[in-house]
Amino acid sequence: MFPPVEAANADGLLAVGGKLSVSTLREAYHNGIFPWPVEDFPLLWFAPPRRAILPFDQFHISRRLQRTLRHANFEMRINTNFEAVIRACAEQRQDAEGTWITDEMLEAYIALHQAGDAHSVETYQNGELVGGLYGVAFGSYFAGESMFYKVSDASKAALVHLVEYLQTKGATWLDAQMMTLLFANFGACEIPRRRFMKMLKIALEQPTKLF
Repeated sequence: MFPPVEAANADGLLAVGGKLSVSTLREAYHNGIFPWPVEDFPLLWFAPPRRAILPFDQFHISRRLQRTLRHANFEMRINTNFEAVIRACAEQRQDAEGTWITDEMLEAYIALHQAGDAHSVETYQNGELVGGLYGVAFGSYFAGESMFYKVSDASKAALVHLVEYLQTKGATWLDAQMMTLLFANFGACEIPRRRFMKMLKIALEQPTKLF
């Protein structure tokens, strides 16, 4: 269905259009491609020439965040409230900069979660969902999609919990897709697409079940 990732333009745009579905998303991620919908535009599919990844042997937690995690009374959960997490991510992005998590995106990733391939990490405080993230997993590969927080550092707490959890399952890195300051501060780096595709192939071939 998708052209080779080498056909992407300089910005990483590979394909335009199509429907979001469980089967389409599975094919995309297995081929190093991810969707980036924008409201009122056709669906965009990307395979950037440089990919942001977070190698766990480079994972760094600042001293300030370590103090927060010790004293914030966060309770961490996995896959207990996926729909609430993705909807909160959509609302936060809409408030901040215009959401790329469209209604079609919500439906598709909720279906992918129900199919066992999309997962959430949730941060609770005093029984309330105050932060979290979601992403997709195949083999030992995990791709982070979006995060939200209602309390300072609650999304970062979810990322720390995710990395610690993935390490217990034998994973050694996660796909951050596009570099952000948050991921850079945690030790993320950019690698060429060719190297990423080799790492992806190895991760997908692992018999690991992360969740």
